[in-house]
Amino acid sequence: MWHFLRRRTLTQWIVVSMVVGIATGALFPSFAVALLPISNAFIRIIKSIIVPLIFGTLVVGIAGHGDDMRRVGRLAFKSIVYFETVTTLALFIGLLAVNLIKPGVGAAIAVSGASAPPSEAVTFSSVLEHVVPQSFFEAASTNQMLQVVCWSVLFAIGLTQVRGRSKETMLAFCEAVSEVMFKFTGLVMKFAPFAVAAALAVTVGRGGLRNLQTLAMVVVTLYIALVVFGLVVLYPVARLARVPVRAFIAAVKAFVMPTGYSFNLDGSTLYLSVALIFVAQASGIALTIGQQLLMMLTLMLTSKGVAGVPRASLVILMGTVASFNLPTEAAVALVGVDVLMDMARTTVNLIGNCLATVVMARWEGEYDDSRAVVTKAAEAA
Repeated sequence: MWHFLRRRTLTQWIVVSMVVGIATGALFPSFAVALLPISNAFIRIIKSIIVPLIFGTLVVGIAGHGDDMRRVGRLAFKSIVYFETVTTLALFIGLLAVNLIKPGVGAAIAVSGASAPPSEAVTFSSVLEHVVPQSFFEAASTNQMLQVVCWSVLFAIGLTQVRGRSKETMLAFCEAVSEVMFKFTGLVMKFAPFAVAAALAVTVGRGGLRNLQTLAMVVVTLYIALVVFGLVVLYPVARLARVPVRAFIAAVKAFVMPTGYSFNLDGSTLYLSVALIFVAQASGIALTIGQQLLMMLTLMLTSKGVAGVPRASLVILMGTVASFNLPTEAAVALVGVDVLMDMARTTVNLIGNCLATVVMARWEGEYDDSRAVVTKAAEAA
């Protein structure tokens, strides 16, 4: 029996915990609500990961590859333009979907001590003031993600100007921090089944199956948005780049992306836009267009630090929720169904990254049509 239990994967345990959590909330609502500290403790440890993870990955990503970017020059510029364009489209498709479907409006998820973000108009000066930190440690202690990202990027750019032992020492330190935080995040995620069970138990215990329907609508909204993104963005890009779609799909089925690659995660950024606006809707907080755009700017930058481990998007979501003073109750509820959304956004991440490499190859005149034809012929055979 022990051998059987140990061989179960984390995803399998999470699915089991979802069933246990729903059953507990439906059958023992009073007891279920008392489980809130378990999910809150999980969220607190997730928040503690945010700053070192973002700092380490951004510094290594910029300073560690600065020489490579200068060497490849034109390709690096084209890649960044492509990545940012597609990521922006993903964010706006997610934003449009969640505003049209409104999965969080009228949700019965209880909120205690909710505080809305500032309601003043968002201007360039207010955005600039919000972005620039007066102290890195103050921004880190309050989880001001945009400020942490700004300081980390400037630090990384400064590090690219340094030569010799000082750069090597600091870069090695940041690489060590990143590697440790990847392992730390993976360790924390092993406790996800307990957090998932507690989150669903509390959600169902507070509002019954109506709250479960609300979470189901979030999942449906995400899947619809991802499908629209694939049809409206990825497919036209593939056609414009003259990519043989069937051969591409056949190749992607057997392709594995490096786990550390996290710059162009279209599925994750789209999910974050849906999740963040859902949290505001479920908390009864009305956001202006300016505030939503500022949130999208934050996500556009902070999503570059998403770790290549399962459910690490929760780290970015919790950091952004804290940055805009949104209540965490609705975000905690999302933990219960995150496994259902993680599979879909990871698939889009993989397809988006594979397509990006093919587009860049076509753009640079390095695409080999003969090999694509061979792949297609092999598939038909």
